[in-house]
Amino acid sequence: MSPRSVGKRLVWLGTTAVLLAGCAVGPDYSRPQIPDTDAYQAEPIPDVTASADTVGGQEQKIRQGSDIPGEWWKLFESASLNDLVADALKNNPDITSAHAALAVAMDNVRAQQALYFPSISANFTASRNSNGATLSPTLASGQLLFNLYQAQLNANWTIDLWGGNRRAVEALRAQATAERFQLESAYLALAANVVAAAVQEASLREQIAAAEDIVRVESESLDILKHQNQSGQVAGADVAAQEAALAQAQQALLPLQKLLAQQRDLLANLAGRTPANPISQTFDLDAIHVPQEVPISVPSKLVEQRPDIRIAEENVHSASAQIGVAIANMLPNIAITANGGSAGTGAGQLFTAGSGFWTIAGGVTQPLFDGGALYARTRAARDAYSQTVAQYKGTVDTAFQNVADALYALQYDAKILKAAAASERAAADSLSITRTQLRLGAVNYVALLASQQAYQQAVINRVQAQAARLSDTAALFQAIGGGWWNRSEITAERVADENEPRK
Repeated sequence: MSPRSVGKRLVWLGTTAVLLAGCAVGPDYSRPQIPDTDAYQAEPIPDVTASADTVGGQEQKIRQGSDIPGEWWKLFESASLNDLVADALKNNPDITSAHAALAVAMDNVRAQQALYFPSISANFTASRNSNGATLSPTLASGQLLFNLYQAQLNANWTIDLWGGNRRAVEALRAQATAERFQLESAYLALAANVVAAAVQEASLREQIAAAEDIVRVESESLDILKHQNQSGQVAGADVAAQEAALAQAQQALLPLQKLLAQQRDLLANLAGRTPANPISQTFDLDAIHVPQEVPISVPSKLVEQRPDIRIAEENVHSASAQIGVAIANMLPNIAITANGGSAGTGAGQLFTAGSGFWTIAGGVTQPLFDGGALYARTRAARDAYSQTVAQYKGTVDTAFQNVADALYALQYDAKILKAAAASERAAADSLSITRTQLRLGAVNYVALLASQQAYQQAVINRVQAQAARLSDTAALFQAIGGGWWNRSEITAERVADENEPRK
């Protein structure tokens, strides 16, 4: 058989293999079953929360079926908070790391796609050779000492007959999409952490202000008791007890101040700074407004909007494709190799008549015995798929729980703040009356101490209730996905190309 006919047969074989490769072994991906529900909670969601007569006590309207904005933190109407979130999203190293991870995943897709095509390499060698006189000479001239120059092209192509490489590309595409949503998850988590940290700072500042007010009240009460002691109205033990109460109030300031300093360090870290380079923004509870309109997307959209659910889904997709890869590895493998070039004893002889050579070959490899390794790997791939399906279901269930918990929190936070505000007003009135009675000698020190402690606890409860309402609103926005699909930098082109490798 002539070399030309051999070449034609190999070309025919390769063409046939490509045509047969129209389908890929293994299961085609389908999304796992999602919960068939149209509600987040067993009870209907109230349209309006309770209101309280205090700062941040406005009622909140729950807008079911509404879409959340991409920059949801702007609903808190704090310019300082907006600036800090923007700085964090720009400078935090976690975001940079997530971008790099996405780039790696896309490059891996591109690298795997390259296996669709033949690999071609070129080489050039030059050597000095000497043949033994008793051996047959290498050259037709019989010359024993000679130079040899050789230029050559080599081509190798493994035909993706069973779609194993296509399944590998599919798996890597899914992993790249998972990294894409990992990036969105990093954006969401960072923004939520910044908001929560800012609210906590505001809460600590309010608690410090309340503690300083308590110190002032305790100091004024001590002055009253000292005056009464001088006139013989109270014993020295009452004065000493009030001095101890004042010292305790002053001491209570220190842990709050420590926590505030640490909170400032946390905010600097979230913004991509070191504690030696602190942020310029400061936060107070009266400057962070409770969003009065709270948009809530319908349950059927949650699986599309939550980044963690999308990550879990792409993990299922990747695991499904890996089953096809494992099956393809058990089937015959067809490869075509070819090389050609020119050789001569002088560089000038290269590519001249009679100096050329070529080889073309095809081969089929079928695993026959491997101790069951390939079969075990196929079973492992199927087991991994089952694992990711279970993880996906767990992620979806947790997501619905997160939203339900956040909605309950909003309703009860409003009621708790209303009760805390009423308790604070009552405690303030009681303390004012008790101090007046103490000045007139109508009550003793014990009554004053009880009123002071009740007022201090009431103030702390009100501050914590205000902060909880803000934090839980942010937690709800995070639970429903954070509106990444509405962010300005999410363009139609980016969504269309989210699975494509970088060019």
